[in-house]
Amino acid sequence: MSRICLYLFLIAAIISCKGKNIPDVSAVKVDLQLHRFDQDLFKIDTNQVDQSIQQLYQKYPGFLQDFIFNILALPPQPDSSKVVEQQIVAFISSYKPLKDSADKIFSDPTDIVAEVKRSLQFVKHYFPSYKLPVKLITFIGPINSYGNILTTDALAVGLQLYMGNNYSLYQSEAGQQLYPAYISRRFKKEYIPVNCIKTIVDDMYHDNSAGRPLIEQMVQAGKRLYLLDQLMPETADTLKTGYTKDQLDGCYKNEETIWSFFVQNELLFASDPSVIRDYMNDAPKTQALGDASPGFIGQFVGWQIVKKWAGNNEKVTLQELMETNPKTIFDQAKYKP
Repeated sequence: MSRICLYLFLIAAIISCKGKNIPDVSAVKVDLQLHRFDQDLFKIDTNQVDQSIQQLYQKYPGFLQDFIFNILALPPQPDSSKVVEQQIVAFISSYKPLKDSADKIFSDPTDIVAEVKRSLQFVKHYFPSYKLPVKLITFIGPINSYGNILTTDALAVGLQLYMGNNYSLYQSEAGQQLYPAYISRRFKKEYIPVNCIKTIVDDMYHDNSAGRPLIEQMVQAGKRLYLLDQLMPETADTLKTGYTKDQLDGCYKNEETIWSFFVQNELLFASDPSVIRDYMNDAPKTQALGDASPGFIGQFVGWQIVKKWAGNNEKVTLQELMETNPKTIFDQAKYKP
C-alpha cells in the first residue's frame, strides 16, 4: 500500500469513526508474529524434497500437517511420504506463476499484520479469556481451497484468494465457474483482516441458526455483524458486509421499503429452507428486491435490529448480547424503520 493510499485510508477511517465511542486498547498486549509459509514452501529443494519437508516440519510442525492433509487434501496412503513429496513438487510447479504474482502484491504485508493485531486488541479487550492466535501464517494453496483458517495458535491466510479481483485466474472460465464475479470482486487484500476476524468470531460463536425461522436467522447474522463492528470499529462497513458502497447506501436509503417487504409478504417467520436461502445466502442480488440490491440482505436487516436493541440496552456486555436469544432481541427491539 502506497503512502498516499494509506493516508487516504486513515482519513476515511477517522471520518467513519467520528462519533463512535471506541475504547482505547493501545495498552492491550497482543503478540502476533508473521510467518511466511508461502515463501518457505516455494524455496524447498526439489532435489532433496524429503529433507526440505523435514525442515519445514521443524518450523511449522502443526501447520504443515494442516497444509498437506486439509489444504492440499492429500489422502493418507500406505506409502504416503513419497506421494506427498510428488504432490508437493507438482503443486509448486503449477502454482509458481501465482506465487510470483503474490510476491509483488504481498511484498510488504506490514499494514495487514498491524490491522489484524489491532483488531485482536479489541478481541482481548472485550473477551479477555479468549485465547488469541500468536501467529499470522501466509500460504498459497489450491485455488479451490481455503482463504482463512484458524489453527491451534495461528491465523492462516491463503493468498491465492486475495490476488485482486482482476487477477487472470479468477477471470478465466474455470475461475468464474468456481467464483462468479460477485464473489471474486472481494478477492482483494483489504479483505484479509476482516476475514481473519470473522474466523475468530466463528470460533467464539458457532453459527447454530439453521432450522430457525427467517427473522431469527437474520438476527443471528446481525449479532455477528454487530460484534464485528465492535472488534473492527475503524473498518469500512462495505468490507464487513461484503456489499458494494452503492448496495450498502441503497439498503439504508430503502430500509423502510426492505422491512415492509418482509412484513407484507409474511416472510419473517418463514421456515422453508428454499425461502430462507433467498435472503440468507450470498448472491449477486436479492431477486425479489431488484438488481441494485445485495445478496444476503438478511444480515443487513438483522444488523439494524441488533443495533436498535443494543442502543436500548447499553449496559449489556457483548458476551451477553451474543448469548441473548435472537427472538428475544427481535421482540424487544421493536424495530420499525
